[in-house]
Amino acid sequence: MKLKPLIFSILILFAVCAEAKPPKLTAHTTYKKSEEILKGHVSCKEMTPEIARRTLKNFLNELDPTKTYLLASEVEKWTEPSEELVDKIIQNYKKERFELYEKIYQVMVGAIHRRNDLEEKIKGLLSPESAKNIDFKAVKWAQNERELEERLLALRALQLETADKLEVDSKEQFMQRLSKRRSSREEEVIQGGKKKLQNKQMFAYFLKSLCGGLDNHTVYFTPQEANQFMVQVQQRLFGIGAQLRDDLTGFTLVRLLDGGPALRDGKLKAGDKIIAVDHEPVVGMDIVEAVSLIRGPKGTAVNLTILRETGEKFDTEVVRDEIVLKETRFETAKLPYGNGVIAHIRLFSFYQDSTASAATDIKEAIEAIKKEDNLQGVILDLRGNAGGILPTAVAVTGLFIQKGVVVSIKDSGGNIQHLRNFSSDVSWDGPLLVLTNKGSASAAEIVAQTLQDYGRAILVGDPYTWGKGSYQTFTLEAGNIHKVNPQGEYKVTRGLYYTVSGKSPQLTGTKVDVEVPGSLTELEIGESFAKFPLENDEISPNFVDNLYDIHPFHRRKMMRLYSKNRQEYVDLYGSYLPALKKNSSLRIEQNKNYQNFLKELRKEEFDPETAERYGQNDLQLEESLNIMKDLILMLQAG
Repeated sequence: MKLKPLIFSILILFAVCAEAKPPKLTAHTTYKKSEEILKGHVSCKEMTPEIARRTLKNFLNELDPTKTYLLASEVEKWTEPSEELVDKIIQNYKKERFELYEKIYQVMVGAIHRRNDLEEKIKGLLSPESAKNIDFKAVKWAQNERELEERLLALRALQLETADKLEVDSKEQFMQRLSKRRSSREEEVIQGGKKKLQNKQMFAYFLKSLCGGLDNHTVYFTPQEANQFMVQVQQRLFGIGAQLRDDLTGFTLVRLLDGGPALRDGKLKAGDKIIAVDHEPVVGMDIVEAVSLIRGPKGTAVNLTILRETGEKFDTEVVRDEIVLKETRFETAKLPYGNGVIAHIRLFSFYQDSTASAATDIKEAIEAIKKEDNLQGVILDLRGNAGGILPTAVAVTGLFIQKGVVVSIKDSGGNIQHLRNFSSDVSWDGPLLVLTNKGSASAAEIVAQTLQDYGRAILVGDPYTWGKGSYQTFTLEAGNIHKVNPQGEYKVTRGLYYTVSGKSPQLTGTKVDVEVPGSLTELEIGESFAKFPLENDEISPNFVDNLYDIHPFHRRKMMRLYSKNRQEYVDLYGSYLPALKKNSSLRIEQNKNYQNFLKELRKEEFDPETAERYGQNDLQLEESLNIMKDLILMLQAG
């Protein structure tokens, strides 16, 4: 099933928010950064004709992803460029000249003005009934203004339909928000009509387009995006600890986070509206800009002008602090079984900072459960876990195995480095299931596949995981979140990783032992659906580890520390798998709710965002729990 819900195809394409200022890029710095990215990439080392074509195509899509601005006649010479044009692009690039991209950019500026004229023209017109048949991800460039006008009407109809699906209070306010986002995105391009600023923004789009032409995981970040990326990786930020909603007349505090300064001070409450930050009005400002004003270094103060629902208006000063988004890091639950419990540990990312990490948090959670209850089994839930910090993934794996290779990294030169678990302090050596889905990627696949390789865990869930077996390096280090390069940052794919069996999940994903369908099972998502994925690869297994990748000077000393309590392959569960599969299949077949859920999955309009749980039950987790119960009984029976 293809992912075509209206919420995905319409809203997300317009959710790219503008930033107040473009990165401080010039032709020279753009060329220099481009060369750094190319030289660091695992396979694409120079600007070839193929990379030039990809970059040009991506540039058009960066400017007009929904194809609701530019006309076919305006882009036809660039969508299928001649060899002569490609050669000219490469030669100009080597001379640090970007005239062609400047020309395309100015065409887009004109198209924005035309789009705004058309929006005014169609304000009072009725929307077509056939709009739902248009897939804006597959649509071609409009042939003329009339076709473009019809497309905008269809887009409006889909947006209104989405408003119905989301059950928003006011369709008018919903449409105003979308219009505001569109205007912000347009202003990002127009930059107040200032040519110098437009060129800087154009260079940012060029870098994004170049990176997107190398592979799916090489990315250029503007300074603002780099900060946001670090928040996602670490699940921590510095600010007041509040979730905001754009209400057009200000930003409403929807929720005050536990432990955050906004809640701690007691001066603010949910429903309050921020109308100015440090006496600068934020009404009409994009929410990303407003948030960037509110965030800042720990210990600094920010003045907020508040409008309360009662009509009271006042200023309050809040001292910024570090906010750890614990609810998006991990969660645990104890599920009663027999004379003990089964632990469900849901890990959303492999985080690590100066005060906590995924490994230490999980270790402490397991120890706490063992102290209070008779722990009989652990379900490590990595669904939707897109990865994180690689050494943290190694440490999490080490909670369940003794010493040994966890992951191997091979760079573009063929050099292999092993990342090992050096601790024999196993937190849990009993029955272990790892629950994955098609959204489990990168570090999550390392942990799942390594535990499977050693025979230490049974994998359950969607048939296979995402398939990201490449590793990237990021130019911004974790400790420098407030030292972002004003020219932007980037992450670049440098090689592939492999688990101890020598297999890489790249492209193919990690195959589970027992298939348990979930909300993502039927979706066409994953590395195999990326534009330019790297191929799968294998190296020799590393169950026998002689530390050959370590310098001889250190090898002997490390071998003394590493030689005892090594993790070997153990076939703990192989004899039980046929029965576990059969029992699970029968339960799913006989569960009417599950069968109805599977029918919904196969529908074209199925939306996983709103249907992660069906009938208020997490059916995938429930069945995983049943498999664990079966496994415990089988192990006890011998």
